[in-house]
Amino acid sequence: MRELVELTGMVIKSSPVGEYDKRLVILTRERGRITAFARGAKRPGNSLMGPSRPFAFGNFKLYEGREAYNLQGAEISQYFEELVMDMEGACYGQYFLELGDYYSRENLNGEALLLLIYQSLRALLKPAIPNPLVQRIFELKAMVLNGEYTQYPPRPVSESASYTWEFVVTSPIEKLYTFAVTDEVYEEFCQCVEINKSRYIDRDFHSLEILKTLIQYSQTY
Repeated sequence: MRELVELTGMVIKSSPVGEYDKRLVILTRERGRITAFARGAKRPGNSLMGPSRPFAFGNFKLYEGREAYNLQGAEISQYFEELVMDMEGACYGQYFLELGDYYSRENLNGEALLLLIYQSLRALLKPAIPNPLVQRIFELKAMVLNGEYTQYPPRPVSESASYTWEFVVTSPIEKLYTFAVTDEVYEEFCQCVEINKSRYIDRDFHSLEILKTLIQYSQTY
C-alpha cells in the first residue's frame, strides 16, 4: 500500500461520482492541483462530507494512486461558511476558485496561488473593502503570479490608478487588501485589469457570468 501523504490545500471543485462518492480538485501548497476521490462523501454522517465541500481549507490526508488520490481524512481549519451563506459573496468566491483552477498546474508548487485565494476569500468578508475591488486585485495578482502582466498600466491613467496597479503588482500577497480607492480610480484600475485579461486569459468563466447577472439584478431591484 502506498504511503499516506498530508497536504495543505483547498477544495476548488467538487462533483458527484456515482451514488455516494465525490471527485475533488484540491489546490495544494506542496503539489499544486491534484484530483482526489472521496469515497462515501455523499452518505449522511460520513466524515468526508465536510472536507469535500468547495472552499474547505486545511490539512488533507490522502493515499496516492496511479492517476488520482484517495482522500482518507482531513483537518479543516476554515470552511468559509459565512461567505457560502451569502449569494453574492459565494459567487465571487466561486469565481476565485474557478480562476484558481484555470491557473493551477499539477506537480508544481501551489503555495502562492493558494495563499492568494485564501487571502482573497478573507477579504470578501471585510466590509471595508468593496467586493468588486477585491475581484480586480485578485485577477491582476493571479496574472502576475503566472507572469502575465505589464509592470505599468496598459493604458494612460491617473497617478493614483497607476500607483494602485504598481502596488498590486509588487506587494506581497498578505498586504494586498489594505487599501481603498475612489470610484474614479477604481474605474480606471478596472479597465486596465480588463485589458490585461483580454490579452492573457482565453476563456470565459461560468461563475463570473452568474455574478454579472446577479449584480445587474440587484442594481435593477
